[in-house]
Amino acid sequence: MTGLVANLLLLLGGFGALYFGAEWLVRGAARMASTMGISPMVVGLTLVSLGTSAPELVVCAFAAWEGQGSLLIGNVLGSNLANIGLILGATALVQPLDVAERVIAREVPIMIVLTIVVYPLVLDLQLTRGEGGILLFLLGVYIAFTFTTAEDEVKEILEEVGGITHEIPQEEQGRVSLRDVGLVLVGAMALGIGGRAIVNGASYLAAAFGASELVIGLTVVALGTSLPELVTSIVAALRRHADIAVGNIVGSNIFNLTLVLGGSASLREFTIVESALVHELPAVLALSVLVWPIVTTARKVRRWEGLVLVLAYFGLAIWITMAAI
Repeated sequence: MTGLVANLLLLLGGFGALYFGAEWLVRGAARMASTMGISPMVVGLTLVSLGTSAPELVVCAFAAWEGQGSLLIGNVLGSNLANIGLILGATALVQPLDVAERVIAREVPIMIVLTIVVYPLVLDLQLTRGEGGILLFLLGVYIAFTFTTAEDEVKEILEEVGGITHEIPQEEQGRVSLRDVGLVLVGAMALGIGGRAIVNGASYLAAAFGASELVIGLTVVALGTSLPELVTSIVAALRRHADIAVGNIVGSNIFNLTLVLGGSASLREFTIVESALVHELPAVLALSVLVWPIVTTARKVRRWEGLVLVLAYFGLAIWITMAAI
């Protein structure tokens, strides 16, 4: 019992370290880049990639390095399932969500296509460095396409950068402050410690309860690493920035499929259990396809549609868990 409590606390502490570590790292890096005269566009790109997927990326990098492919793929697919089912649905229950045209015409279709692309890459039950490179290349194509076609989205990113860097005094322009360096270092350390804690805690829970690492990654770890998206989305909806909330959720799924999966495989090749192909990946694809007509109808996610997404999430999660028993 003592070991169980200790590892539960380790898991909770790891989630907290990931959340604050990502926040500090992004804030410090953005300020440092701005004081050195680096393009706001580059800073914005850093914010987008780190801000949406840092927790999943760190946890999956540790899992890949330690050969825990089941925990890794469970985290990625579980996070995507939670993002578009639980988080999008729960946010719509709080406040109906308007959906931007770019999300309907570009982001959701890209998310669906990338989910399909992952299938042939993992049919042999492993993801190699070369296949990880393919996913990272697709991420580069997506980013380039985004920054050349989405003027409104670029403006939102630049505004986000401005919100972090506007307070930099004129006399500090061109000089990197120790405070910002400290934020980056402490944030990076917190991410590392949090990622290690979550992998260790999740592995213990899997052994203690007789559950597979895939199920633990799909549920406990995925929900924990998706907490930043949940908080951000609900706050954005309450502030009447619902279109940003939907874009962030779908964008996070795109980064998980490319940056997190591709980056982890590039670090170290990993194997995947067959149930990920039979249950988890089809569940993510089914929910992704379900989202498209929902966001297209009236260009918003209404409360009853949010309820449908939440119920679909729990239904699929129960189905996956029962299949693993």
